Amino acid sequence: MVKEIERAGIPVVHMCTVTPISMTVGANRIVPTIAIPHPLGNPALSPEEEKTIRRKLVSRALEALSTEVEDQTIFEA
Repeated sequence: MVKEIERAGIPVVHMCTVTPISMTVGANRIVPTIAIPHPLGNPALSPEEEKTIRRKLVSRALEALSTEVEDQTIFEA
């Protein structure tokens, strides 16, 4: 799905915990997340810490979205 949306000219960021799968499906902008059961957070943390983690991931995704890429790129922390 990611590849088809990109072909239509719409940039996409694929946020995932297993980046090799994103590479296999052809995602161009990949943002690694936290863990398979909780990709965008950690329920063991306090609500404030959760918010900080989520903000950081969304900010990284927005940065990736606004970055021109030629090849598949993983946007690490």
